[in-house]
Amino acid sequence: MTDYKQTLNLPTTAFPMKANLAQREPEMLKHWQAADLYAARLALHADAPKFICHDGPPYANGNIHLGHAVNKVLKDIICRSQFLNGFATPYVPGWDCHGLPIEINVEKKVGKPGAKVSAKEFRLACREYASKQVAGQSADFQRLGVLGDWANPYLTMNYSYEASVIRALKEITAKGYLQQGFKPIYWCFNCQSSLADAEVEYQDKTSPSIDVKFTAVDDHDFGTVFAVADAGEGPISVVIWTTTPWTLPANQAVAVNPELNYALVQVGEQRLVLAEAMVAATMQRYGVEDYKILATVKGERLEKLSVQHPFLDRNVPIVLGDHVTTDAGTGAVHTAPAHGEDDFRVGRRYDLPLESPVAANGVFQQDLADLGGQFVFKANPAIIELLQNKGKLVQLTELQHSYPHCWRHKTPVVYRATPQWFVGMQKLAGEALATLPNINWKPSWGQERMVNMLTDRPDWCISRQRVWGVPIPLFTHKETNELHPDTVRIMEDVAQHVEQAGIEAWFDYDPTPLLGESADDYVKCTDVLDVWFDAGCSHYAVLDQRPELQCPADVYLEGSDQYRGWFQSSLLTGVAIKGESPYKNLITHGFTVDSHGRKMSKSVGNVVAPEKILQQYGADILRLWIASTDYTGEMTVSDEILKRNADVYRRLRNTARFLLSNVNDFDVNNDNIDAQKMVAIDRWIVMRTFELQQEIINDFKQYQFHAAMQKIHHFCSIELGSFYLDIIKDRQYTCKTDGGARRSGQTAMMLILEALVRWLAPVLCFTADEIWQNMPGERSRSVHLETWCNNLNVGYKEGFDNHYWQQVLAIRTEVNKQIEAARRAGEIGSALDAEILISAPAEACAVLEKLVNDELRFVFITSDANVVSSESGELHVAVKKSAFAKCERCWHHREEVVNICGRCELNIAGEGEVRLFA
Repeated sequence: MTDYKQTLNLPTTAFPMKANLAQREPEMLKHWQAADLYAARLALHADAPKFICHDGPPYANGNIHLGHAVNKVLKDIICRSQFLNGFATPYVPGWDCHGLPIEINVEKKVGKPGAKVSAKEFRLACREYASKQVAGQSADFQRLGVLGDWANPYLTMNYSYEASVIRALKEITAKGYLQQGFKPIYWCFNCQSSLADAEVEYQDKTSPSIDVKFTAVDDHDFGTVFAVADAGEGPISVVIWTTTPWTLPANQAVAVNPELNYALVQVGEQRLVLAEAMVAATMQRYGVEDYKILATVKGERLEKLSVQHPFLDRNVPIVLGDHVTTDAGTGAVHTAPAHGEDDFRVGRRYDLPLESPVAANGVFQQDLADLGGQFVFKANPAIIELLQNKGKLVQLTELQHSYPHCWRHKTPVVYRATPQWFVGMQKLAGEALATLPNINWKPSWGQERMVNMLTDRPDWCISRQRVWGVPIPLFTHKETNELHPDTVRIMEDVAQHVEQAGIEAWFDYDPTPLLGESADDYVKCTDVLDVWFDAGCSHYAVLDQRPELQCPADVYLEGSDQYRGWFQSSLLTGVAIKGESPYKNLITHGFTVDSHGRKMSKSVGNVVAPEKILQQYGADILRLWIASTDYTGEMTVSDEILKRNADVYRRLRNTARFLLSNVNDFDVNNDNIDAQKMVAIDRWIVMRTFELQQEIINDFKQYQFHAAMQKIHHFCSIELGSFYLDIIKDRQYTCKTDGGARRSGQTAMMLILEALVRWLAPVLCFTADEIWQNMPGERSRSVHLETWCNNLNVGYKEGFDNHYWQQVLAIRTEVNKQIEAARRAGEIGSALDAEILISAPAEACAVLEKLVNDELRFVFITSDANVVSSESGELHVAVKKSAFAKCERCWHHREEVVNICGRCELNIAGEGEVRLFA
């Protein structure tokens, strides 16, 4: 008996079925690094137009989390896909290295600056700490497969970067945006520093809710205004409501709305002034049923009447403010200009004192009667007791409400007036708003969100009272507090020193050579810059400085929280310095959540660490999940979702493996079949690949990665896997090895493989390169040095376009159902045991009858197939077991079979069979 197996073209490849990504990927990464793949890509596209995806700097503190992985992988997908488009795609990763989180960790190790260590030693320790954090995060990002200039990242603590930040501030100062002011800003008592809006988060807090009487200094004046001088009895008081009793020592006025009506209300033996619209609700809240409105008057009539502070020896005026509403409280607002934005604005209009007895650490000054030395939040009970003793407390309850907290310490913050440096927003915000229509926003709601952020934005407080950061290199006059007239020249001189020695140069800076004899008249600023200013200057410090980059960048991509942070600070500094946005496209990704929609949190215990995913699945599975998810919303991750992505990965890998194993003997230089001579179905699948590639390229260009991955998976599963590859297995295995029929299929599969490996490269970067290394023919050392496959447009065989084969696919789906039913019923073993007769409507008949010369059976993978016109007009499939013997080589049942069929004899010893269609 002849062993016909030796005559078959059995598939073979060194590309393994089992991926072993967790073990294989690190080895591939070492290979990329040893070969300096990043530099090779830059060199290859040295003369190409640039596409710049600029990295927003993560904070150099702690291990990377899943949000970091999402962010870096999305950027990597963009760079890799744009390289395929022919662009030069330099990617310079960066880190934010200054600021409080690093100080806090260093304090735990070496103590506070000025106590156990000097400020200089402390800064050195911060620099060393940040360097270690950068090294750890860099290794983790590279393990994700992210290509970039990891040997030369930008660090905000690099001397050159620090000098650039000072120069950026110099430009902003020269254009008149820098201001010094004494105004309330967010203040964290733990940080003992001002906070930016982006450093504040809101959490629920329970606060004392109190109604307090400010008694009239002169009842007669109030009676005159209300035109009822003799009406009612008892003292007159204006009642305010507040949830911050600790701010009462800083009270300088009571505000009312000029347009509201205010009522003089008799309540027992006293008269209270309340907004008329609030009287009923307030009396109900006080539990008072017996009251009488004596008179009403417009709020504007109460202006400048005097009331007495409830427990300090101070008379304060009634002032007018549009911020006073009837949403809650009494319609009269306690006003402390040092502790609130609205209060500050009103105070400035009325020239109220901007005083606060609260020190930087949150403790009342020692000379404050009854309260000195107490921490403000802990002093609330003492203030309430003081009000009770003086008969000024109307009501005390508790209120749970949303309250600003420090995002680092998770503790409540306050508004506190301190002298700070600001970037004025009055003009700059409008200039920034004017640039927004020129930016492409993804998602589109980003533009409206930025508009909301910039509209009525307060001045940007850029000074911090910390040690570790870029200094604000200013000198102010000891008496006038004015900036030195040569400030811009001084800042450039400081920048040159910092460029050589880092920020220590400022702390050692001797102004005498520049300021001369006037040096003693000036005070050196000791504040450092807000880290958001540091990071926001990256376009100036990196894009403008590094020759391989350019500004504006094509893409800024970060999480949705960066509208308050890097997106906004970059835009503001860009507009202030250059008059334009530093980015053309602004892309926002959502946060990672668990299967219940909960944000990842250590306290909840639902954090999924990238390291764990890499160990269990490998980076390519993580990258596939990121690319397959619509990143513009919340990104749900769970073990089940990762397992599903692993299943998708296996489908893609197995498809590539099938293609590789069937082109193992294909000589790409000599075995290609000309398109005009290719089998019709082969030309169709190559053209489908071409058409799909156009869609996929567009999806990548539009940053629609999940759409691209859906199309690739669908193609591999349906048109390729379940249809085309299934059909041509017989031809590839049984046809003459070097015959036209087999080489036609191999030509198609080779082209598909050339396209598919590139489609996968931006996402499955490790697997794509592994496929590339196993492909036949001379080729570049990595798929990541390639552009899109450009020789797919072979054209359809006349009469056999995509519409035709989609009809065949639909008919085949119905036929397969009947064959499977016969198999389950035990009528046949496999499809090759069957002969089928298809009764089809006229249109379907016309489709199937094109597959003449006995090729219809190859489409359905049966031993025989015929088609007749259906009298009923419906598709019907009759399946019967073949009565003929089975060919020992191809397993088809044919009438002429003794050992093998005539087709196999032709393929073994003859010229090989001819295929035209399938």
